[in-house]
Amino acid sequence: MNIPNILLDRLVNPPRSTDPDRLRRAVQGKKVLVTGASFGLGEATARKLGAAGATVLLVARTAEKLDDVAASINAGGGSAVTYAVDLTDEPATAELAKRITEEYGALDIVVNNAGKSIRRSLDLQYDRPQDFQRTIDINYLGPIRLLLGLLPAMREAGAGHIVNISTIGVRISPAPRWGAYQASKGAFDTWLRSVGPELRADGVRISSLYMGLIYTRMSAPTPTLRNLPGLHPDEAADIVSKAIIERPRTIEPWWVGSAELASTIASGPLDLALRIMHRNSADSESARGSER
Repeated sequence: MNIPNILLDRLVNPPRSTDPDRLRRAVQGKKVLVTGASFGLGEATARKLGAAGATVLLVARTAEKLDDVAASINAGGGSAVTYAVDLTDEPATAELAKRITEEYGALDIVVNNAGKSIRRSLDLQYDRPQDFQRTIDINYLGPIRLLLGLLPAMREAGAGHIVNISTIGVRISPAPRWGAYQASKGAFDTWLRSVGPELRADGVRISSLYMGLIYTRMSAPTPTLRNLPGLHPDEAADIVSKAIIERPRTIEPWWVGSAELASTIASGPLDLALRIMHRNSADSESARGSER
């Protein structure tokens, strides 16, 4: 990475840790659950944690890909176990939490990473209520259902750490076309902040990671995002590593607090800028497709 890219990285993205020794000290021998572990950030995080000595519990829908990730971790001397579960399935999620608690007891770390992103204008959503149901199910209700089953044991043990992969979009004015995604991510962020004092009183820590753009399958259908500064999954996993090592309440780009304040005190000019941005951009071919 050259100097201009390093400066841009520090300007745009949250800080991260690339020290494998610190990560090993933080997770060796620990039981860590990672959702959305078959691709992207979840996969990269699982691989780092497995290499650092954690017992990694991999959760995602795609059994074959999960098995591939677990086999790679185990072949490298790590320890990984797979659970092919769709977190939008309420009974299956409840059973997953029950099974994990019975097999492993209180978990040390839960990385809530699984998510679904939709970028689609209102004109294309009038007959697509499923857009909202899907994002609510995986970004909001799914992780709540899972945590409702895992947290009693963690609270009883008086320890544990929840790492939530959120987005800077919940901290600043929502952009056009992102309503379904940002509303569902914001709902879970609000819930987690609400229960935070209760959990911290019982020894369970929470870290909310307000991420920028990550180049993954989820962002790939939107061509305009490919031209914006972001992180590859392995780089973004270093932000997760920093959260696990240091256990801060939040990790975010340095400018998010100022942008959050500006979106309140300058709401009029910001709204105008967003309207101009909307007029000068378009839905992707994927958003205009017939996928239901």
